[in-house]
Amino acid sequence: MDIQANYIHLEQFNLFDNIPRVVLEEVSNFTTLRSRPKNSYIYHPGDVSEVLFILKEGRIKIGNYSDDGREVIKAIIQPGELFGEMGLAGEEKRNEFAITMKEECSFYMIYVADLKSVMQSNAELSLRLIDRIGSRIRRTESRLESIIFKDSRTRVVEFIKEMVDTVGCVYGDEVLLEHFLTHQDIANLTGTSRQFVTSVLNELKRDKIIKFDRNTILVSDTKGLAALTSTGLA
Repeated sequence: MDIQANYIHLEQFNLFDNIPRVVLEEVSNFTTLRSRPKNSYIYHPGDVSEVLFILKEGRIKIGNYSDDGREVIKAIIQPGELFGEMGLAGEEKRNEFAITMKEECSFYMIYVADLKSVMQSNAELSLRLIDRIGSRIRRTESRLESIIFKDSRTRVVEFIKEMVDTVGCVYGDEVLLEHFLTHQDIANLTGTSRQFVTSVLNELKRDKIIKFDRNTILVSDTKGLAALTSTGLA
């Protein structure tokens, strides 16, 4: 992909809204588009943190492994979001993995050293990147606090509500979560088990709050779901 094509695509991302053209052209000059098939590693724990990424298409899961080898998912990356950005904060080696999920993913690669050189001449871009890093750290801390202080059922229900609010497609009074996570992925995100997640989803289905199959969740009672999370009765 040529530099002009990179520029056209990058300017669509919120990160680069109203960034001066000359700055975005410089970023485009050293940006590379890559793709990976589904269920493939983009980086492993221990890899050098010399590149950051912006997801163009697909979804990426970020996580690590527990001492007994279990996968622990820390975040799901959606199109337009940064990942692998901790090199900007001084990280030398990755302490997590990035893996494509159910579909092929395409993403932009930018070397940390190149981006730092641009940040020196554009305060707005620097502030936005610092904000993204801070937001990432806050989300990770929030998920950890949830695992420590909230019961398992609440964590699963609140995660479904979070997905509804962030990536759900609204159809009238219902919200559809398409190409959704496996029950094991939800378990790895919420610190539970696949069997427990299935049990909670079946309860929500029985209560006519959701309908679900292997690939989608349809929230038919958004008010009922919100009530569960706001009252602590999840």
